[in-house]
Amino acid sequence: MRSEAEAIGRLVATAPRAGCFFDFDGTLAPIQVDPDSVWPTPGVVDALTALTGLLGRVAVVSARPVGFLRSRLERVPGLVLHGHYGLQTMTADGVERTDPAAVPWVPVLADLARRAEDELPRGARVERQPLSVTLHYRVAPDLRAAVEAWAAAAVARTGVRAQRGRMVIELRPAVDRDKGTVITEETADLATAWYAGDDLSDLRAFAALTDREAAGGGFAGVRAAVVNDETGGEVAEAADFVIGPPEAVPPLLDRVVRALGRR
Repeated sequence: MRSEAEAIGRLVATAPRAGCFFDFDGTLAPIQVDPDSVWPTPGVVDALTALTGLLGRVAVVSARPVGFLRSRLERVPGLVLHGHYGLQTMTADGVERTDPAAVPWVPVLADLARRAEDELPRGARVERQPLSVTLHYRVAPDLRAAVEAWAAAAVARTGVRAQRGRMVIELRPAVDRDKGTVITEETADLATAWYAGDDLSDLRAFAALTDREAAGGGFAGVRAAVVNDETGGEVAEAADFVIGPPEAVPPLLDRVVRALGRR
């Protein structure tokens, strides 16, 4: 376990070979009922812009498609974007690519989206993306059992994978790609890496940092939890330190930027 001060000190000491990685929803941006209405918390874009000039790597790792992330974070130069848990990537120089293994799943997911819209009870929201179908029941928590049963049947019928989150279930391609595999690849040449997240899928990124540390070589991983009214204790318990709610993220990043600026 590391305190915030210790984590910042390690980042400063290894800045050229250090990276910061962030979830988007619930971390860099507040959770909203309407996912299309989500924008970064004020101060996040400026802080990320400063970080990209001070660290070896800065990236966002999200369930969102790269196109959405780019529309919210396009002002940040040199930022790497991993969408759909790494099935889509935008490199630091703006080149976008999609994992070829995910492409055959596009029509399968489109069909599932149509069926979900027709079959799920009123109150459940279906969010369509080319590489995912997200089933939301935030506005109708009593529909959890019905949504979970529908998703389980879809998995059994089509072979897609289900990723559970806070009051959502995401159906996605059966490709071995998640936040943990992204972090494993991104940290291979780094001496220090932070990961900040708030949801169950972020635990895989935390675990990847732990595995990277166990492999030796002096690597240091820092796991930071962002918490809100919907976050369970599991993410906070697995973290080195708790940042607080999403609005606490920009002040933390400002402290990091100031410390890096003094090196």
